[in-house]
Parts: sequence; structure tokens; C-alpha cells
Amino acid sequence: MRTWTNQAIRKIEADFQRSADTHLIKVDLPAIESIQLYLKDESTHPTGSLKHRLARSLFLYGLCNGWINAGTTIVEASSGSTAVSEAYFANLLDLPFIAVMPEGTSQQKIDQIAFYGGRCHMVTTADIYGEATRLARELNGHYMDQFTYAEQVTDWRGNNNIADAIFSQMEAEPFAVPSWIVVCAGTGGTSATIGRYIRYRQFDTQLCVADPEHSVFFDYFNSGDCTVTSDKASNVEGIGRPRVEPSFVPQVIDRMIRVPDAATYATIHFLEKLLNRKPGGSTGTNVYAAFQLMAELNAQGHKGSVVSMLCDPGDRYLDTYYNQDWLEEKGFDLSPYRKQLQRFYAEGELAPNPK
Repeated sequence: MRTWTNQAIRKIEADFQRSADTHLIKVDLPAIESIQLYLKDESTHPTGSLKHRLARSLFLYGLCNGWINAGTTIVEASSGSTAVSEAYFANLLDLPFIAVMPEGTSQQKIDQIAFYGGRCHMVTTADIYGEATRLARELNGHYMDQFTYAEQVTDWRGNNNIADAIFSQMEAEPFAVPSWIVVCAGTGGTSATIGRYIRYRQFDTQLCVADPEHSVFFDYFNSGDCTVTSDKASNVEGIGRPRVEPSFVPQVIDRMIRVPDAATYATIHFLEKLLNRKPGGSTGTNVYAAFQLMAELNAQGHKGSVVSMLCDPGDRYLDTYYNQDWLEEKGFDLSPYRKQLQRFYAEGELAPNPK
């Protein structure tokens, strides 16, 4: 048994060694030269998203705890990107993989899971956790449970976590210690890692978490009520939850910003022109909040830097966020936010309540 586990860990470590860290891209915004924006490009991981880091850590955690052995069926509850990345690592270790996913998950993500040999088990959003638990028990498999373990599996003190990588890559920049780092939350693992690392290294950086509509993280952060729930699912795949997840740690977060869905989608269309590439939806949520902070800093006469993320590529959402028919069918009017973002680019101001 230990022989197989040792071999599995070596395979994952070898895969990691073959992968360089992701780029930190500087985004030029001429109207705000005093506040510099950087985006950590997590879309360049082998499985195309920030969740590649989480999946690797979850597998190592499961292996070292003795939960994953030769032939173990891996089960995960996921809206897509985590499942894609876990399917990749399950394939690397020749393990069966099942993703329990909410109905309506993008077909591109489903196809990617199938590409790595995994299969998808579609359910209503409310059933995703219980169904994953039931399947794992029925198959004598292992339920990864990213929502419980995301904040536990990563060494936040270093070991090439995303926070360590960001600060290392910023060392030669004019404002090496960012004023703000902006992320969003699906499990809460990334914000927990970055928030803990900032405190451990005693940086003055503040952490902002951007939350989409219909997510309860924002409400929990402001009220302290961990029992709050939502009867609607987030319209931005991969982020926002209808319940407070165990991995979400509000104590390490300095501020939360709720981002309207129309602002998220307008921002990814704006970034497509700015970067000459299509980013995914969660990137729009992140960056819209980052723009808001930059506008505030600029109005206050501050100089500094803000770091956010390109979480995954937009080619996973061609049928939804980049499809005008889908946007109209869902009732999203992007024009007020497009005008707001154009003014931000030209003048450095992000006017509230766009109309």
C-alpha cells in the first residue's frame, strides 16, 4: 500500500516540477498611472484555472492521510473548474473520477472532464453535497470535499503557494508590496491562504474578496451569521455559494465587495479588448472590484499597486457569458457597465450606480 502511495506522490511532484509558475501580467491603465494593476494568470496551468493548485493539494492531502489508495474512486462536488483539475490528477494516478455537478454547468467543462477520463453526474444545485457523499459511500470511494478542506490543504506559510508566488514576483516592481490583493471565493481556500500569508509575513497589504450576486459570503462577512443561506445559485460558475462553506475564513479578510452579475460580464468583455484574450467570469468579478479599489485610491491621491487574478479562460463560456442571446435571455443589460468601464479607462473614475 505504501509503495503505491509513494509512487503516486512522486508522480504528482514530478508533474509540479514540469510546470513553471504562472505569469504576473501588468495591465496598463493610462488614466491611473499612480495605481498599477497586476493580474496573476492562473489560466496557464495545465488544466486552465486557479483550481489546479487546489486539486494538487487535495490529492496530496488525501494520499498522505491514507484516504486515497490504488483503485480508489475519487468523487467531488463542483461547478466545473475544480472537477476538471481533479480529473487531470485522477487520470495521472489511473484512478476513477466522478464529478457531481449542478445542472447548467458549461458544456466545455463537462467535455474537459471527459477528456481526462472522468464522468459527470448532474444534479440540482441543492443536492450537490449530499449526492457526492452518497456516491462516495456507495462506491467505497473518497469524497474530496473541496468546500471543507480547501483552507486546510495548502501550506499558507510558503511552499510555493499562490501568495508566496505573488509577493516574489512583485519584488522588482515600483510598489512591491501591494496596497490590495483582490480575489473571489468559491470555497474560500485562496482567500484563507493569502490572508494568513499576509499576516505571517507582516505585510501592510489588505485583502479584498469580491462576491457575486446570490452568494452568502458577503452577508456572512458583514453579519457574522454563519447560518445564512440563499435559495438561488450564483450565475458566475466557480464562485459564490448558497451556504457558508467551512473553508471560508472571514477573519483574514479586510473588505468584501458585492459585484453585480452584469458588471462581471461587462468587465470580461472590457478585458477582452484590453488584453486581446477572453477571460472567464470569475475574473470579471475579481477585476471589477479591483477597479473600484483603484478608483478609490486614485481619488485619495495614493500611489501603489493592486493585484488580482485571471482565474480561467473564457473559451469555457462561449455559449453563455460571451453569447449575446444568452445574456438577453437571462435579462442582463451590460450597456450601463460598459459605459462606466469606458469612463474608468479614460478618466480613472468608477461612478457608482451606472445607468
